[in-house]
Amino acid sequence: MKKILSNILAISAFAILMLLPGACTKDLLDQPPTTELGAAAFWKTEADATTALMGAYSSIRPLFDRDYYFDGHGEYIRTRGTSTTSGNLRLGDAYNGGNYNPSGYGASFDKYYRYLYGGVNRANYVIENVSKMLPEASPASLASLEAVVAEARLLRGMVYFRLISMWGDVPYFGRIIYDNSEVADISRMPMAQVKDSIMADFSYAVEKLPNKGSAAGRAGKPAALAFRGKLQLYWASWNKFGWPELDGFTPSASAADAAYKSAAADFKRVIDDFGLNLFRNGDPGQPGTLGSAEVLPNYFYLFLPTANGDPEMIMTFTHGGTGTGQGEELMRDVAGRSHEGSQCWTHPRYEIADRYQSTITGDFVTPLVPMNPTSNPNARTTPNSAVNPQSYENRDYRMKSSIMWDYEMSMGILSLKETGWVPFIYKTWNSVVKINGVEYTSYNTDGCNSGYVYRKFLRNYAGQGRSEGDFAWPVMRLADVFLMYAEASNEAYGPLADAVEVVNKVRRRGNLPPLAPEKYADKQSFFDAIEQERIVELLGEGHRGFDLRRWRALERVWGPPYGDGKWTRDTHAANVTRYFQNTSERTYEQAYIFRIPPGERDRNSNLTQNRPWM
Repeated sequence: MKKILSNILAISAFAILMLLPGACTKDLLDQPPTTELGAAAFWKTEADATTALMGAYSSIRPLFDRDYYFDGHGEYIRTRGTSTTSGNLRLGDAYNGGNYNPSGYGASFDKYYRYLYGGVNRANYVIENVSKMLPEASPASLASLEAVVAEARLLRGMVYFRLISMWGDVPYFGRIIYDNSEVADISRMPMAQVKDSIMADFSYAVEKLPNKGSAAGRAGKPAALAFRGKLQLYWASWNKFGWPELDGFTPSASAADAAYKSAAADFKRVIDDFGLNLFRNGDPGQPGTLGSAEVLPNYFYLFLPTANGDPEMIMTFTHGGTGTGQGEELMRDVAGRSHEGSQCWTHPRYEIADRYQSTITGDFVTPLVPMNPTSNPNARTTPNSAVNPQSYENRDYRMKSSIMWDYEMSMGILSLKETGWVPFIYKTWNSVVKINGVEYTSYNTDGCNSGYVYRKFLRNYAGQGRSEGDFAWPVMRLADVFLMYAEASNEAYGPLADAVEVVNKVRRRGNLPPLAPEKYADKQSFFDAIEQERIVELLGEGHRGFDLRRWRALERVWGPPYGDGKWTRDTHAANVTRYFQNTSERTYEQAYIFRIPPGERDRNSNLTQNRPWM
């Protein structure tokens, strides 16, 4: 833990200087940094407490705001690298060096582990010091100070939740750490005990937070309830499906049942008690036309700053935008060179396309047929060909909003100015092409190897550089709560009418008809429908890998140990990468639980290792 502490102290000192953009007033932003004040001059007012809280937000934001990389652990997104840095104190460092492929990733998150503990200490810094202010607080200030503590405890709970989701049993400390000696021999706490501490943090936040956050990026009661429900949902999943790689953990059917019921109750409160609604009332909007982007469905605009502050965004981490040094990197990561020199570090795989259902039948369509237009002159016109644009007609509106296929357009941007429409045509990077008699230069994104790139997250307007976005990244949004409620209530009670209703609300934004009765005829059928919606609704938001692990679904997706595995393909019928071929049981185990960093164990002999890594 010595190296952890050095990171903790450095991050804590840095983070208090970094105030959350958009989360407070100009006067608050202009306050002097607390590191330049003596203790006697600080921790006196609500403004002092809020300034410190903003430092915690700024320190913890970079632990969650690039979770889209984690989608590479699933089967529908390829993450070929990251735009993160390798320095010591720059935003994005936590994700640097991680392995975001479907297999072989469990040993690659030592840095993330350390930065998570930096976030813990940063939250503890606020909790401990503001708690000392409470006994002397005036009645007028008490509620506000308790809300500051509640926000810090919510943040701490989120960080510990991420730690146990990846490593199981982890060291736990609920106070500020000032010296290496304080953690030099700390042991891992059983996950059940850590979970109880997280529950206490979330429950305090539920009690003390206002119904709505006090400013953009500030958490309110719905966020605390949603995260408490999510923790219980994961606890239920681990108890139902087991976690055999975590020594000492014994799954319990009764614990699973109780946790599913508690999770459903919390999600139900979020849905019913706060007047929340989906973005633009969940209306699908207009589909636009194939090969055009002048008009796009509403779902596309959910992932632009147009949705900042929208009620669907239950909790977000804000970004500063142009000139702040705290902009988001989404365009740089999902787009290509035609968009401010972006790098296409992540893009959809070919396999996602068949998950988008028909707006006519509401069910899956005949699978696409990959064809190479170079060797097959009829590929562009063959019905159901993956390179025939007409094959994508009458699909879930989220398809048009999320991915681009051949001859789909996006706005080119260079030097903060629009360069005109650029068509995506797989393997024709930066080439002159003629479409309906009009000459274009094709989308330059040679980082793609599937035949699809993102439209989701891609800004369609000029004025911001590739790293200067001001989109508030959602760490919890209402559509996810709808789907988690459906999952939890289905496991506890079977398909309920109100659970089917909220799933249909999510489907409606894709202009899909309601679920057919056979889709919720029993628990398994309804679970399959919920999983389908999680795949397309939450694509690229960092959920799929965590879902597969908590459901113990890797074998279902990739085949059993020592099996043939599965190839990923592209739209031109080429095999791209084969995963889990002749893979041992141990390798699967190492995908279900992450390695405790060896460097930390070298410094602390009391840190045990997860069994698959011994």
